[in-house]
Amino acid sequence: MGRLAGRLGARYTRFVLRTSTVTIEPPDMVARANAVQPFILAMWHGQFVLMPTLHEINGKSYPVSAIAAKHRDATAIRTLLREFDIEVVQGAGAGVRKRDRGGSAALRIALRQLKAGSTFSITADIPPGPARKAGMGIVTLAKFSGRPIVPFAVATSRFLVFPTWSRLTINLPYSKLAYVMGEPIWVPADADEATLDTYRREVEAGLNDVTKRAYDIVGGSLARVTPPAPPEPLTGPAPEGLALKAYSAGTRLLTLVAPAMLAVRGRQGKEEAERRGERYGKASLPRPDGPLIWLHAASVGETNAVLPVIEHVLAKRPDLSVLLTTGTVTSAAMARRRLPPRALHQYIVLDAPDYVRAFLDYWQPNTAVFVESEIWPNLVLEVSRRSIPLALINARMSSRSARRWAWLKGLSLPLFSRFDLVLTQNEPFARTLSRLGARNVRAIGNLKIDAPPPVVDAVELDKLRQALAGRSVLVAASTHDPEEETIADAHRLIASRLPGFCTIIAPRHPGRGKGIAEMLRAKGFTVALRSAGERPNETTDIYIVDTIGELGTLYALTDVAFVGGSLIQHGGQNPIEAIGHGVAVLTGPHWTNFRDIYRALLRHKGAREVANAGELATAIEEILTREDELPRLRSGAKTALASLAGALDGTVAALLELLPAPTQARRAS
Repeated sequence: MGRLAGRLGARYTRFVLRTSTVTIEPPDMVARANAVQPFILAMWHGQFVLMPTLHEINGKSYPVSAIAAKHRDATAIRTLLREFDIEVVQGAGAGVRKRDRGGSAALRIALRQLKAGSTFSITADIPPGPARKAGMGIVTLAKFSGRPIVPFAVATSRFLVFPTWSRLTINLPYSKLAYVMGEPIWVPADADEATLDTYRREVEAGLNDVTKRAYDIVGGSLARVTPPAPPEPLTGPAPEGLALKAYSAGTRLLTLVAPAMLAVRGRQGKEEAERRGERYGKASLPRPDGPLIWLHAASVGETNAVLPVIEHVLAKRPDLSVLLTTGTVTSAAMARRRLPPRALHQYIVLDAPDYVRAFLDYWQPNTAVFVESEIWPNLVLEVSRRSIPLALINARMSSRSARRWAWLKGLSLPLFSRFDLVLTQNEPFARTLSRLGARNVRAIGNLKIDAPPPVVDAVELDKLRQALAGRSVLVAASTHDPEEETIADAHRLIASRLPGFCTIIAPRHPGRGKGIAEMLRAKGFTVALRSAGERPNETTDIYIVDTIGELGTLYALTDVAFVGGSLIQHGGQNPIEAIGHGVAVLTGPHWTNFRDIYRALLRHKGAREVANAGELATAIEEILTREDELPRLRSGAKTALASLAGALDGTVAALLELLPAPTQARRAS
């Protein structure tokens, strides 16, 4: 389907060219282009639809290449470009980004094409924006290649405009059509960061000039195709507005149903009855004297990521105490085991105004810190009203959440603008949160890279090793329905070739354990269920570990793990915990929740991607039987994570700046 769309697109653009009256500026454009060939052909995103026809206008007198993404959605673009004899090289993306993960690979591809004598075409602005702002990648490419950047624009008098971030423009036939070439821009090989930024602005100006000139020639409306300027950054919190006031009023009703709700959760093992008062803002521990920093992490993963931050902050501020709140029984158990001295744990208060005020009245933190994407509106508002510095660290946001927050602008703008500091896991998350209203946003990296591996229960590990003595083991971790069926099919394939092979499945949601066991038994497997007090024996095919907090022990038991949520469109789960135990990681193709990490792992050959039971079985067998495969994956994973490390030191330094100086520290009033 993508190839058909690409061929039809090529025919359409040729039809537009054939039916339009063409103007070329300057008239000797072809000769001028040949004089500086090969060059970097720059254009604005959204204004590229007719740009492939430029190759025919130039008589194909010099080779042209472009980079296109590997994913299926880009098939149409690749096909269209090839229809115009433009060489397509597949890479990490459609832009050359200096600092974005994957940008170095794209830069190498572009340099290789230019060295081979091919002009390289590229959009200067990078999805998802801001539009009409050249990235540093294009000038970095010019610096290292020694080839000039040449701005180009094409415009028609008749066109359609789509309301995308770059105002995608579809040129229409029977138009006046203009191609405009700008002056070449040469970037010195010794250009430093400041000099590169100067040339980046020159590229912007050059592209704006040729775009304006092209629309002037054809009499088209430049305003229609110009993306709106980004809003001025907020200098302070946005007004609360009706939506937030309605939320606060509505959550007052939570106090009526909270006791029943918590009682139900208690019967499900999700609450500790003796600590239920903490959910109402009633502390179970005394507040320590002196300054206090409060950090809130949703559950085990976020807690594990933030524990090193707590340790480092306490080491640098001996006068400081830490309050950590979480929302799950498992994270509370982790806190009891691993929090250092001067650090306390409480369950997070329910997000009802009265409960929130009781919590803050008692603890009076000097600084409040939320981790990742755990945003509770009443807590955020009340902290801000009390002028307590507020930070969001290791921030991330899925595409679905970003769309939901963007739709709820009346909530998102006043909430995110109340954070004094936002530290994100990568640049795309930083751009997303900035668009939602966050003010002081910095991309600093992922704290989970620097987090310690999950704890191993040495006694239980020894028992499992004895039970599985001499057997090869796969751990399938954090699996989702129906991934267990694929894993079972892979197990059958492997067991036929590796006698004694055992699979351990640790589902993401332990409550599914009994259902998984029934499904596997129906397929003829011998199954043991951990929640039933069972351990594997010599006849067990598949062991279901439907309990919580044991991944560290399981990873210490194996050399290879499949990390779930990735054979289905869930977005994957965190592979770092497995890698921390020296385990070779396998993943399905759907890992967008941890895009930066998996891109680095796959780029450095520190993980393997599989799409079905056959590929999973083959990968496992190769890791377990080839002498060089496991060391290769371990080495690649180590290199990949090293390239992403460094968030811990930056986060600690930023948080210390939000705290009052030791001599000024006092309780927040």
